Amino acid sequence: MKKELLILFAIFSINIGWSQKAMQESAFGDGEWFRFKMSYSGFFKAGNATLSVKETMHNNKPVFHVVGKGWTTGAIKWFFKVTDRYESYIYQKTMLPYKFIRNINEGGHKKDIVIDFDQGNNRAHVFNKKKNTKKYIDTKPNIQDMVSTFYYLRNKLDTSTLKVGDEVNLDMFFDEENYGFKLKYLGKETIDTEFGDVESLKFRPYVMAGRVFKEEESLTLWVSNDKNKLPLRIKADLAVGSLRADLDAYKGLKHSFRIMVNN
Repeated sequence: MKKELLILFAIFSINIGWSQKAMQESAFGDGEWFRFKMSYSGFFKAGNATLSVKETMHNNKPVFHVVGKGWTTGAIKWFFKVTDRYESYIYQKTMLPYKFIRNINEGGHKKDIVIDFDQGNNRAHVFNKKKNTKKYIDTKPNIQDMVSTFYYLRNKLDTSTLKVGDEVNLDMFFDEENYGFKLKYLGKETIDTEFGDVESLKFRPYVMAGRVFKEEESLTLWVSNDKNKLPLRIKADLAVGSLRADLDAYKGLKHSFRIMVNN
């Protein structure tokens, strides 16, 4: 497995596409919670991941505090134990992050990084706690982190204008670098989930081919075709084997979950 819990990276860093005009109604709210189960090569249980949202205040402004956790389970944890925690503080009005926290331990590979974003001046203050280093790095305008990206795009997603083959882009800051991601819309597909058959929107994010992924088009994402835009499934073809993550529990949805056939 990669030295990064792939399900969290995939969910947080995938770019879905958005309209120039924001949706009037938010796709999520306080108390939303997801849980995902992961399997490796279709047979072995690899771990779990969760995402949760809480509303709070920062500098007298309402913000979303999003926490993502990931950990290995079963036999895999005995030879590659993972405990990851990601946090993002996002201003509700702009959906831009002002703080990102990454605290991971992946088979002994540890990182503890805090990033404070200065959106007005397009800068990020990066505090690497493990190395005890601090630095300022220039960022792209309206930069997102790997957690805020997912929630930002859920509110900006405009499926009515997407056509099969359309590609969208977004700028993201991760660790100490700016990243540009490209994603292709593949169309609608009804998939069998833990909750029943659900109509989904299918996307193909481009990733860097090499040691981890077989090729640039190794990731596939399915999100629910409703107001929630739930992440239903992610599949990754790795250099060795494959990884799949499926949504298996949720609560606190702001809108009705559109299920075609109940299991």
